[in-house]
Amino acid sequence: MFKKLLVANRGEVAVRVARTARELGIATVGVFSEADRGAAWLRRFDERVALGEAAPGASYLLGERILQAALQTGCSAVHPGWGFLAERPEFAALCAQFGLTFIGPTPGVMERLGRKLSAKRTMLGAGLSVVPGSDGLLADADEAVALAREIGYPVMVKADAGGGGRGMRLATDEASLRAGFVEASTEAAAAFGDGGLYLERYVAAGRHVEVQVLGDSYGAAVHLGERDCSIQRNHQKLIEEAPCPALDPEQRLRLGEQAARATAAIGYAGAGTVEFLRTADGELYFMEMNARLQVEHPLTELTTGIDLVREQLAVAANQPLGLNQADVRCSGHAIECRINAEDPARGFLPTPGTLTVFDLAPAATKVRVDTHLAQGEVISPHYDSLLAKIITHGETRAEAIELMLDALRASRVEGVSTTIPLHVAVLESEAFRSGEIDTSHIPGLDTLSTSSAS
Repeated sequence: MFKKLLVANRGEVAVRVARTARELGIATVGVFSEADRGAAWLRRFDERVALGEAAPGASYLLGERILQAALQTGCSAVHPGWGFLAERPEFAALCAQFGLTFIGPTPGVMERLGRKLSAKRTMLGAGLSVVPGSDGLLADADEAVALAREIGYPVMVKADAGGGGRGMRLATDEASLRAGFVEASTEAAAAFGDGGLYLERYVAAGRHVEVQVLGDSYGAAVHLGERDCSIQRNHQKLIEEAPCPALDPEQRLRLGEQAARATAAIGYAGAGTVEFLRTADGELYFMEMNARLQVEHPLTELTTGIDLVREQLAVAANQPLGLNQADVRCSGHAIECRINAEDPARGFLPTPGTLTVFDLAPAATKVRVDTHLAQGEVISPHYDSLLAKIITHGETRAEAIELMLDALRASRVEGVSTTIPLHVAVLESEAFRSGEIDTSHIPGLDTLSTSSAS
């Protein structure tokens, strides 16, 4: 195992990775921007290195500067967390060039999965079904229109590079497709430096279902059950749960086996997530594979008892998986709510500021709170608005919902607006309680009134 590890990230994920590293006796090095200088979460690291200015492009995205920090502090491995450099194959390749172990899949595998069209072709070859659409990048809007006539509206144009909902446009007719093509390409070029688009049939009222997988360098792979991430805003997740309430035991088994088989087939080593879109009639189409740890990984950890960061580190240290499929036992039901500094009643407008009160799920049982923040700290406008994750684990879905409602109602956050009122509204809604949810609608959102703080 590694003796010293640099975590190339900030905040909650940096703290999460450092926690498992400490349990394994691995010394940790944290990095920080000027905006994070003096932050309480940095005290969780044995050593700390300054990177640069507040903007990510001048700090957390500077791969060469991060590698320099790793080498100067005597690290042998780098964990990218999620976001920033986590899915940059060029960064993984740079780590290898300087003799550092990148905690994640190989640059070649990451490259194949990082582009959505390449990932679709790869997984199609590995036996998964994909959403009908273009075989390659679209030459122009005319080609998009011609293809849409064949497969039928509505359709979605999507950026081949990047993610996070950027470079995507829904079209219901030729006029909206032509306009959306220009908008999506322009947005993708600005965000990812690549305006290439492809087209897919739009699946209305679909569910976002993802399977957690682990693979090693010796060709073995297992799945650790699935998660439902259908409660989203702007294609970004708000509430997740495990298992997916829409799958029956036979579907669950088949989906997991397919994801694990595909993971082994592509030579994937590490923790990853195979994401699917479930149609209203039950069809499951591969969407993409996230070649990293996911924000919602605590759901899987609570339902399986497996520490995913520990498994990541072991695989990266060239150890074989310490478990086979029969060893994976999923029990109970888990729900995660992402607490963001945003105002849902104002279109999820970010609300940076100072946390004058920050007390999450006090005295709650069967609750896990993952956060890097404390009362009195400042929420910077430079980074993601995630403040914390509250995760509950009950024997049944109904119990997990009630545990979460108790935790949310007891939580107190002042100084910034948060998504807590929205989470309560969603969990109280009949749609969520019945399990009849999809990515097109957030139940309870229309019941919220504008407010300045939760």
